[in-house]
Amino acid sequence: PNARILILDNHDDFGGHAKRNELRANGRMLLANGGTWAVESPFPYSEVARGLMDELGIDPASLAKKCYRSDVYKNLGHAVFFDKQTFGADRLVTHAPGGWMGGGGPEEWKAFLVKTPLSVEAQRDILRVETEAADYLPGLTSRQKKDKLSRISYKNYLLNVVKVHPDVIPFYQTRTHGLFGVGIDAVPALDCWVLFQPGFKGLQLEPGAHPRMGYTPMGFASPKEPYEFHFPDGNATIARMLVRKLIPAAAPGHDAEDIVTAKFDYTQLDRADSPVRIRLSGIVVAAHHAGNDAKAKQLDVIYVRDGKLSTAHGKYVIMACWNMMIPYLCPELPEKQKEALRYGVKVPLVYTSVAIRNWKAFEKLGVQNVVCPGMYHHQMNLDLCVDIGGYESPKNPDEPILVRMERTPCLPGLPERDQHRAGRGDLLSTPFETFERNIRDQFARVFGGAGFDPAQDISAITVNRWPHGYAYEYNFLFDPEWAKGESPCELGRKRFGRIAIANSDAGAAAYTDQAMDQAWRAVEELHSA
Repeated sequence: PNARILILDNHDDFGGHAKRNELRANGRMLLANGGTWAVESPFPYSEVARGLMDELGIDPASLAKKCYRSDVYKNLGHAVFFDKQTFGADRLVTHAPGGWMGGGGPEEWKAFLVKTPLSVEAQRDILRVETEAADYLPGLTSRQKKDKLSRISYKNYLLNVVKVHPDVIPFYQTRTHGLFGVGIDAVPALDCWVLFQPGFKGLQLEPGAHPRMGYTPMGFASPKEPYEFHFPDGNATIARMLVRKLIPAAAPGHDAEDIVTAKFDYTQLDRADSPVRIRLSGIVVAAHHAGNDAKAKQLDVIYVRDGKLSTAHGKYVIMACWNMMIPYLCPELPEKQKEALRYGVKVPLVYTSVAIRNWKAFEKLGVQNVVCPGMYHHQMNLDLCVDIGGYESPKNPDEPILVRMERTPCLPGLPERDQHRAGRGDLLSTPFETFERNIRDQFARVFGGAGFDPAQDISAITVNRWPHGYAYEYNFLFDPEWAKGESPCELGRKRFGRIAIANSDAGAAAYTDQAMDQAWRAVEELHSA
């Protein structure tokens, strides 16, 4: 209770990947997530994570029941945009069957496919993949099938087991981008089965997890109680509630609803008389025990702020940053631990928020979500309609609204970690002008037929580029099977003297509850330091 805490944040705002986009159109505030999208996890929230949510006053089930306005988009569905560079012609095809959870019968798929520019062979094979129940792995038990599927990519499975025409692959290639930042060439077929991708109906796979599944698929394969909610600004609301809890003077209000529109007083974040201080734009360059002695009872943290080098002193340090940076910031760590910390490669990704003057084109076409497998951004959609506290989402097509777009740069054909490195290089070298040009081009080609004019109808663009985005999840196509306690994240997060290590990287899973669990563990470890 008497602890004094200094949080050094290299960003100019708190929250890290839980970033808030706040734009104004026609005098109206529009919110979107610039990073973390929602309270969600493939596994149940732990007692620790759920306890924190309860303490903050966040009850996802109650909020969803009270705040979601699902009727607003009830007449809008899914569509796929086929671009001429990938598929030979620009064509938006609405009434796409299924959606994220898959589904759709033969007649629905036939009606959809005949309107696409896909070859006859591709249409035939997609129909087969989506609707038929053939056993493509005869003679094997369910467990043997799962093991085999864990050792080949979904692309390999479609091409060499299901025997689809190569023209089918571009249709499915980006299906896994949103979760993993890479396409189906780098994701195990077993994981894709769990994640509702087609082509497995006839395999008669038994429900349940398999030891060679990745973290997210393993969670999806394990039954759990729903615990999900999407704030208009994503999990930036959780970050804002944490800051208000730690520094009550920073913002007015008391619950998970009034926080959404609360105005923060940033002058309160770093006051000398506060037991908790948040120092923004403080870039840490080194953290070590005094005299580089792991038994020392004082630690020095050197950071740069406003072009000046400063040192903060403390009894304990928690490194809650990218784990792969820690070897450079804490050179006194053992070499084996440094090697483990370097293993993970952050997933590069882009969340783009585009403010448009109205969404009549979406209504005219009858779409809420458009998948664009070959375009610069692979997906564009109207966000969930959420009314919470003093914030109301747009409900009339005449009103301005934010369109969410996603891009995950990668280089198909390489191992996953190399694809992330290549994608990061692409992202860091891309100027905003390139993003804007591609965004305007994509809107014109997808919605131009419904009267949308990017020059007139786009009022603002915010590009949230995350060269170091998601924590890296282990992928058994490329990563070995480690013994319990021997995975890189487990070796890397070990306490060293009075330095503990947190961040979702330390759990090798890009979820908010993992960040909470790893933070709790790090604090607990310091009790024995």
